[in-house]
Amino acid sequence: MHPRTGQPIGLPVDSTPAQRPGPVVLQGRFGRIEKLTPEHASGLWQVFAGHPEVWTYISTDGPFDSEDAFTPFIVMRAAAADPYAYAIVDRTGQPVGYFTLMEIRPEMRVIEVGHVLYSPALQRTPLGTEAQYLLARYAFETLGYRRYEWKCNALNAASRRAALRYGFTYEGTFRQHLIAKGHNRDNAWFSMLDSEWPARRSAFERWLRLENFVDGRQVESLTSLNGAA
Repeated sequence: MHPRTGQPIGLPVDSTPAQRPGPVVLQGRFGRIEKLTPEHASGLWQVFAGHPEVWTYISTDGPFDSEDAFTPFIVMRAAAADPYAYAIVDRTGQPVGYFTLMEIRPEMRVIEVGHVLYSPALQRTPLGTEAQYLLARYAFETLGYRRYEWKCNALNAASRRAALRYGFTYEGTFRQHLIAKGHNRDNAWFSMLDSEWPARRSAFERWLRLENFVDGRQVESLTSLNGAA
């Protein structure tokens, strides 16, 4: 309650601004994430070429018909401060995808993971999940954000399933939120809070442990682990 008016108000919050993302390297067991640079363009083209379907739900870019067209896009993406892009690199040093931290609001301690572009070489792999864990841990524990968002085209069933699997909570759909490549886009909103992160971190780490994989197959699913949390 407000001490003077008696009206209901929210709980007090530390209003110290969060930090902006930076050019870190976050190492995992299956690979790493690192600041996207123009030097990643050639390797990324190798894994994205011939797969126009990965661009369907990207609202403003792609697909690209040639490396010459793709490279300036990566140069532009690498130079941006918001969205701030990271390459996802496998154990051999091959970049296999990228994602960004975006809609960065340090004063409100709110940030979004977006522009998630996973090549077929990254989809349905432990590295794909580990990369999400590394980025979320960085956002909450190093940068100090209190709200971590995931938004996607409401028709993108795979992205919606991924958000729930990673432990995000569905909050609703913003109708006619965007015009994307000349088409209507309703946006589905998901979030994860700093108060929820310890349980989500535990689920990620339990899923990623070596003994959870037998002959390359998971024993416990991340969906079930987050359901338990």
